[in-house]
Amino acid sequence: MRKKWTALLLAAVVLLGGCSWMDGEYISVTPHQEPTASGPAGSISAANYKELTGVLEQMVSAGSESCVIDVTEYDQKAVEPNMNAACRYIREMFPMGAYAVEDITYEVGASLGRPAIAVSIQYRRSRTEIQRIQKKADMDDLAAAIQTALDDHASRVAALVTRYDETDFIQLVQDYARENPQKVMEIPEVSEGIYGSGASRVVELNFTYQNSRESLRQMQSQVKPVFEAAALYVSGEGSENQKLSQLYGFLMERFDYKVETSITPSYSLLCHGVGDSRAFAVVYAAMCRRAGLESLVVTGTRLGEPWTWNIVRDGESCYHVDLIRCAREGGFREYTDNEMAGYVWDYSTYPACEGRPQPTEPEQSEPAPPAAGEPADGPEETQEPEQTQEPEQLPEPEQTPEEPQE
Repeated sequence: MRKKWTALLLAAVVLLGGCSWMDGEYISVTPHQEPTASGPAGSISAANYKELTGVLEQMVSAGSESCVIDVTEYDQKAVEPNMNAACRYIREMFPMGAYAVEDITYEVGASLGRPAIAVSIQYRRSRTEIQRIQKKADMDDLAAAIQTALDDHASRVAALVTRYDETDFIQLVQDYARENPQKVMEIPEVSEGIYGSGASRVVELNFTYQNSRESLRQMQSQVKPVFEAAALYVSGEGSENQKLSQLYGFLMERFDYKVETSITPSYSLLCHGVGDSRAFAVVYAAMCRRAGLESLVVTGTRLGEPWTWNIVRDGESCYHVDLIRCAREGGFREYTDNEMAGYVWDYSTYPACEGRPQPTEPEQSEPAPPAAGEPADGPEETQEPEQTQEPEQLPEPEQTPEEPQE
């Protein structure tokens, strides 16, 4: 009775899962699946643990919910324990399974008198989500995909990475946004999920913005021409110092700025005249880089408060440039380390700003050896007779009356 009931159950699973028999042979019509081992023509078969896990991997990658696996050539004593291990591997270690599978159930029985396993998979992801997983070779490929998503203000990146390395994705997003304020209008909140184990992983990143995607795209279209104009403004001949000063003027003369923090820093600064020290430093550094100038963004404190400014290279030396401080002091100015009283930063991370080196005095050369016929002490010098001056006559001391002798 149990075998008969199992056979009926397998037949029902096959019909529901898109499988059927033709001329007494089992045929699978599940999309994207191919035979994995020997067996009846067109059937899905497995003769060992490796082939069994391969069938389950194919099912998950295609988003298939059910199928029957022919195990005629399998060691029947090993079928059930191997199936338990394979299901655990798919749910916990196989990257696509750890990402998409909720549960796997199965029934060991027979189909048309042949040993078989009816498999049913429940998913927590839709088939569309599974099929949209990007394939990336390594972390550099993944980073490029993340940057593209940030440029387009997309809400999600999901990828199967063949050679995965541990990465701080939140820092990666923040660094890219800081270096590309002309593209990234708002730094999103990042939530991440890493699925599977071993060399390959599925990485899922979700980006949450406070502004709509359409609004951010409009902001991006308004900011882009300002950066292009800044590059043209300093495109001619000129020293590094002159171009650094010109970019300062281009940026600072746009508005009578109001120092406030905004979640859309470059847009608020360039289109509404609102920004904090970080917005000024990030935008100025990006404009410098587009003009071929070296500029770093420095994060630290000023008078105990969080503060951001720049370090620029001018000629052979590096200098601090704090745009807000420059504006308050009347114009563009470069500061050395010694002139940064009240500022604190990680000195080991950034180049020293010591100013231009002072010219050194030429060393005095040794006297040349005496010529032939000259004394070792050198030619005699004729000394003019010293003019003697008459000694100054000191005034004679006033004579004081002698004291009477007693």
